[in-house]
Amino acid sequence: MSRAFVRESDSSSLPELPPPVSPLPPGTKNLLTPGGAQRLREELTRRLESERPPLAAAPTDDVDAKRELQVLDQRIRYLQESLRTAEIAPVTPGPAEVVHFGTTVTVREKDGLVTSYRIVGVDETDLDRNWVSWLSPLARALANARVGDRVQFKAPRGVRELEIVAIAGEP
Repeated sequence: MSRAFVRESDSSSLPELPPPVSPLPPGTKNLLTPGGAQRLREELTRRLESERPPLAAAPTDDVDAKRELQVLDQRIRYLQESLRTAEIAPVTPGPAEVVHFGTTVTVREKDGLVTSYRIVGVDETDLDRNWVSWLSPLARALANARVGDRVQFKAPRGVRELEIVAIAGEP
């Protein structure tokens, strides 16, 4: 029978998902804050112990469960590799003299808008919380700046100037 007449759900095997691609450029350190490493370990444990068993026990003809298991296994492999290659960078609590990995920096824009950004590892990036990767243009522009310094960086909407208002270590 021609494959054109076989429903996708009749297929017993799913195509392999491509391996996840690391957002890190080759040769770049995989820095994580201690808190970030802990969150990744907790996610890995949750996925292995709570999410995977029911999917692995699904009937062999449940294509949706098998696809979900593939996606979950891909995330598990990614987390395992990220944690295997991670370098946990020590971060200091309290005020900091300069902006570096793990610090939270508060900046003021020319229009007076004040925003705080935390410099974290690529696997910790969370734009909803203003946690930016240490490899981002913003973090690179802020690196080694001190309170009172003004830095410029190229944003999608043009060059922005930011004044450093405060720098703090790990909360």
